Amino acid sequence: MKLLLRWLASAAAVWVATRVVPGIRYEGGFETLLVVALILGLVNALVRPLLSFLACGLIALTLGLFLLVINAAMLLLTEAVAQGLGYGFYVDGFVAALLGSVVISVVSYLLSMFLADGD
Repeated sequence: MKLLLRWLASAAAVWVATRVVPGIRYEGGFETLLVVALILGLVNALVRPLLSFLACGLIALTLGLFLLVINAAMLLLTEAVAQGLGYGFYVDGFVAALLGSVVISVVSYLLSMFLADGD
């Protein structure tokens, strides 16, 4: 149940990014947002750790700011995978991806506060 709620929160964060950031848009209904959230979660779970490991020197040199670039790249990769699967999710360039990744991260964090464990 918790995983389903986090997936919905991620879809909501992507929706907020499409509303706030010019250059990020989707075609279709809520199904597209759910698929994009799933793809983004898989990309962040599978590709991001490897990319972070390979770029650990840059991350340390920039005091962690390079992670924003990695997040933007993950959003662009999500766009490519979603379009490859036939879903209409579009990110118009790196700046939109950078702003979108920040918005998605902030909204996901805020929504996850409501989903926090009772530990």
